[in-house]
Amino acid sequence: MLIYLLLLAAVIAVGCFTDLFDFKELGAVFTVNMTSLLKLVIMVLVILLAACIAVDAALPSYHIAITVIKKATVYSLVAVSMNLLNGFTGLFSLGQAGFMLLGAYSYAILTIPVAKRAGVYQYFDGGWVQFSLPEIFSGALGDTVGSVVGMLLALLVGGILAAIVAYLIGLPVLRLKSDYLAIATLGFAEILRAFFQWDKLGPLTNGSNLLKSYPTFSHATPYVILAGLMIAVIVLLINSTYGRAFKAIRDDEVAAEAMGINLAHHKRLAFIISSFFAGIGGGMMAMYMGTIASLPFKSSLTYEILLIVVIGGIGSITGSVLASFLYIFLSEWLLRGLDAGTFLGITAPAVFKNGFRMAVFSVIIMVVVLFFRKGIMGDKELPDLFKKRAKKEKKEAAQS
Repeated sequence: MLIYLLLLAAVIAVGCFTDLFDFKELGAVFTVNMTSLLKLVIMVLVILLAACIAVDAALPSYHIAITVIKKATVYSLVAVSMNLLNGFTGLFSLGQAGFMLLGAYSYAILTIPVAKRAGVYQYFDGGWVQFSLPEIFSGALGDTVGSVVGMLLALLVGGILAAIVAYLIGLPVLRLKSDYLAIATLGFAEILRAFFQWDKLGPLTNGSNLLKSYPTFSHATPYVILAGLMIAVIVLLINSTYGRAFKAIRDDEVAAEAMGINLAHHKRLAFIISSFFAGIGGGMMAMYMGTIASLPFKSSLTYEILLIVVIGGIGSITGSVLASFLYIFLSEWLLRGLDAGTFLGITAPAVFKNGFRMAVFSVIIMVVVLFFRKGIMGDKELPDLFKKRAKKEKKEAAQS
């Protein structure tokens, strides 16, 4: 509940800063009726949460299953945030890695313990930031609660920073369309990554060196809770008046404008909200990795997320989540033996060697794309499939 309230406050704060939200409509985002998709998200979240608690209790934190769940939940959130922009609004952006980088660095910088900053920033005299949010709140709320509150607040700051930067770069780049928008946002992400490696900014970002020693969650359950709440908020947004405006822009900009929808306003809003959640995902990525540098946040990370969105189905929240877990399960677990010389009990070091895993994985992706042209789910959600099946059964019953 705390992270939900913090997230709501962040979105409102960004809206106030940019004057993007109409507060008469704002209530529609969070008072929208419980749709079948939202009910399904909550049900799946509860089931997945129960499963994660059981897995966390049964397995050590370093087990590969825990690793897969952590990474898959992070990718799920970022993929859904990208789908909000690419699939539901029709804006082809490739800047997701840049916003993740902002969230990751914000989280690490704000949570490294003061006593360890001298060691982390050993080449920059301990760095510019000489406080730690978990330590500040630990003094007032106790070690456990204070640390968690400080960590969540650092995630929130990363999301807000990503949203503010998205607003600033959105002013010029959102005038572009299609491939030109993709190239501009991709260029932004690469420039930002290079900027964070600049030695002059080293006292803040540690230059090209690692940021480490910040607090993380060792078990998978917190990741599932955080990502699940974020995705639930996105579902609420999509089923609100704002979400319907996004879809109208995607389907036909001319018709949407004729209906009175402010195109620039809603495009900018979608871009900012998507970036906010990407920033949160970046902070969670920093938690998952344990140490961060700018190198992992290169363009290939954006392509990974885009691939997941395409495999799951552009315009499908369910598809993005399913594809994220499938992608991570295959690449990080099931096919891992192909790089180690042994796979499914077969030992063949001459065949199963480093790099072979990605070759097989690429073939699997090609097969999926060939047979599922619109992705696994297309633009449908699980409730749509259940409704279709129910209608078919009802029709067959009527005929008999």
